[in-house]
Amino acid sequence: MRRDSIFYKLFQQSPSLLFALLTNPPANADEYIFDSVAVKEAKFEIDGVFLPPQTENPGVVYFCEVQFQKDERLYERVFAESYLYFYRNRDRFSNLQIVIIYPSRSLEQTDISPYQSQLNSPQVHRIYLDELGDIRSLPVWVGLMVLTTIDEEQATEEARNLLTRSQQEVPPAENRAIIELITTIMVYKFEGKSQREVEQMLGITLKETQVYREIKEEGRKEGREEGKEEGRKEGRKEGRKVEACQLIMRQLTRRVGELPQPVRSQVESLSLEKLENLGEALLDFTSMADLDAWLAALNP
Repeated sequence: MRRDSIFYKLFQQSPSLLFALLTNPPANADEYIFDSVAVKEAKFEIDGVFLPPQTENPGVVYFCEVQFQKDERLYERVFAESYLYFYRNRDRFSNLQIVIIYPSRSLEQTDISPYQSQLNSPQVHRIYLDELGDIRSLPVWVGLMVLTTIDEEQATEEARNLLTRSQQEVPPAENRAIIELITTIMVYKFEGKSQREVEQMLGITLKETQVYREIKEEGRKEGREEGKEEGRKEGRKEGRKVEACQLIMRQLTRRVGELPQPVRSQVESLSLEKLENLGEALLDFTSMADLDAWLAALNP
């Protein structure tokens, strides 16, 4: 399962989700901005950086690492990346906090003796998703995190429960994003199942979700209603494309700098599907050359 991209989308949709995992979150947690950054030394890349609002200067920066595989050099990398980024941007921040999210303790680095003092510090937080409690007692957004760790036998029932709870507990504007994320998680968990089988498992129409547009093309073959309904559908699709393009532009500017007008025009001309692909690809970009190479590959 591509958990990095799932957690990226989770934090992108709800930056305050990170602070729901902490015992002492900042008072202004809702004002933090989530980003992914590269530290240009040995091409260090940090999964997630939560930046304090610009009105609070300097503020506390939060670093987040989501770790679903055993890595015996994880703490070496996390502390090196975080402190280097903090050093490079010292004037912007008054302090730092580091959060490492594991599915369970079994995946934690074995030898932690060199970092015992840091790990026992109130500035470092280790979160084990399987120790947060019953998924049904957790907030919906936190439950989505735990859903990525649940085995297939239990996942369907818990996914359906989260869908029901999201309709009851979450504002309508957020509910669609939750449906998209639950569907994405389930499609990755059950890669061998057909679109209709996953549809039946969840009790929803998968063709209405983003993950279906990414993975299946069946909807393009289905007949569409004519007249006004057709226009409304096209209008909604165009609106999603505009929103996606605006988000991609902001992320690209943060990662590679201001885009030349020819490059901006090329990105704006991409289809919704290609924009979504670019949204995942840019997580690995560290310079304008990476973007140029990605765009060039579209037209070999």
